[in-house]
Amino acid sequence: MDLKMILRRLLIGISVTSLSTFLFWIQFPPFETLESKLLDLRFKVRGVIKAPEKVVIAAIDEQSIEKLGRWPWDRTVLASLVDKLAAANAAVIAFDVILSEQERNDPALAASIQQAGNVILPIVFDFSGKNAAVTDSTLQLSAFQQVLKQEKFNRFAPIEARKVLLPVPSLRSAAMSLAHINMFPDSDGTLRWETLAILYDSLLYPSIGLQAAAAYLGIPADRLAVSATESVSVGKTSIPTDHWGRTVINYYGPGMTFRHFSIIDIIDGKIPSDQLEDCVVLIGATAVGIYDLRVTPFAAAMPGVEKHASVIASILDKRFITKTATPSNIAILWLTGLLCSFLVARSKLVGVVSVTIIAPILMTGIGLLLFKQWGIWFNLAYPLNNVLFITAAITAYNYAVEERHARKIRAMFSSYVTQTIVNELIKNPDMAKLGGEKREITVLFSDIKDFTSFSEHHTPEEVVGLLNEYLTAMTEVILQHDGTLDKFIGDAIVVFWNAPVKTVRHAELAVKCALAMQKRVCELQDKWQTEGKPILESGIGINTGEVVVGNIGAEGKKMEYTVIGDQVNLGSRVESQTRKLEVPILITDGTLQALAPAIEAGTMNGVMIEGLASVIVKGRETPVELYSVNNLPEPELPAMIIPCPEMEPVLLTEK
Repeated sequence: MDLKMILRRLLIGISVTSLSTFLFWIQFPPFETLESKLLDLRFKVRGVIKAPEKVVIAAIDEQSIEKLGRWPWDRTVLASLVDKLAAANAAVIAFDVILSEQERNDPALAASIQQAGNVILPIVFDFSGKNAAVTDSTLQLSAFQQVLKQEKFNRFAPIEARKVLLPVPSLRSAAMSLAHINMFPDSDGTLRWETLAILYDSLLYPSIGLQAAAAYLGIPADRLAVSATESVSVGKTSIPTDHWGRTVINYYGPGMTFRHFSIIDIIDGKIPSDQLEDCVVLIGATAVGIYDLRVTPFAAAMPGVEKHASVIASILDKRFITKTATPSNIAILWLTGLLCSFLVARSKLVGVVSVTIIAPILMTGIGLLLFKQWGIWFNLAYPLNNVLFITAAITAYNYAVEERHARKIRAMFSSYVTQTIVNELIKNPDMAKLGGEKREITVLFSDIKDFTSFSEHHTPEEVVGLLNEYLTAMTEVILQHDGTLDKFIGDAIVVFWNAPVKTVRHAELAVKCALAMQKRVCELQDKWQTEGKPILESGIGINTGEVVVGNIGAEGKKMEYTVIGDQVNLGSRVESQTRKLEVPILITDGTLQALAPAIEAGTMNGVMIEGLASVIVKGRETPVELYSVNNLPEPELPAMIIPCPEMEPVLLTEK
């Protein structure tokens, strides 16, 4: 494969990678969706992580609803639950249920919350309508007190809410803090991101998972810090975020991965205190009828409270999903793109197919390994599609080039050789070096004896009709013997072997073709005699030697794939000696030498080769021996070779 072709293919790969980089930069939606699905795949391949014992779910489940009645329950039930959890020394109690409507027994619940001193209540932000600021000291004290690098928000503004739904005043004033429970599923409905900070009325508010984890670690609100567009700090723990303050939820598994206790069992005292002591207890719904189910990478329906549990656990375990930064993803895209382009540019079809299959498998495998072992999430969708696009583009280019080359070969060789050889040349274009090369070939010249005299004594219609019949029959024989039909020169035929398709049997094929041609001439003679037409005879000369073979002619005007050289001229002169020596076929000693392997192998059985004369050709010092070729009576007989008689070489002057 020439360097020019490789460079063109590399340029295609670079162009495709540039396009993929642009698509990555604009976050092309179909690829973003694919990457989200690939993230889900990573979770499923990684499997379930053992959940920490310190994160517990107090479940509003079917069992509790059956005994306590339909949800929502009276506030005294929740007060009793908080009392039981506080008595068991739960470290943090976080509600995942909205308590925004006033009820008769709110004071009882407020008293229990106040007494526990470690309760976090949820708020829900609304992003529609007009701004409606709410002044509340508990709310404001729950906001981040440290916001670093705020100037970066000028480019990537945090998610901003317009309204907020708060717990009733008595409850929120009794709570330790407030935190939002907003969830933002992706376009396909799957919940993959936790929004750690939401902007409302110029303050940033944490999610309930973040707030609960910080409370468990004993980190007050004034030590929670947001580093704009980069991370959220919980004490010494840094949680990686994207530009909008979101972090990838590191799901520990599907539903029931964390310890669940039915609320009715907790209230009834059936759960030992040591099962709840020093734990973060999330109070949330798992009953299907309450409709707090979310689509996650692990399940199509998982209680939302399980998501909060995964966020808390990942912070406590410092087990985060780290998404590689944009520069790193672009570097991976170009590295894989250039490597793929280089491999595909130098490969044939099998290599291209191998790269197309192996590269995606390898990249996906590396992506899965990094995610499973270290929680690293690098973008796979763009590199994978880039590899496929590169191989498709280069394959399409190869097809166009090969098809153009195939048309060129068909146009050039379809008149010279059989369709089988044309197809072989298309499959292996290197077999035909059109620019020219030196190669040993066997050339055959055939001519009709006394054709000039025949033409003078017959009408043009008779001459053309008989000549066409003769040439058609000879062409069929030539093509049957895989000869390359060079040209017709009036009544003469020029044929050669070993180009464009190489064959070590070129001399054998030429001699067998000559014998078959003479046999066909005899059949034509019988036919012409029956029809009362003139009888034509032909002579054939064969020579083997090194010539120049290639596409020769006027560039852009008329080109022919042909052979030139002294050995070709010798073949023409040998044919002319068939009249003088009165034999139908003559070969040179060069052809006889080339026949040696075939004779030894027995593939020339039934042939007699008889030396007739030694001639000196003008311009040559070494005499050339001429041999006649005939069939033996029995085709099974070994080839018979009769050497040339010892005599003075004759000067060959006639062409």
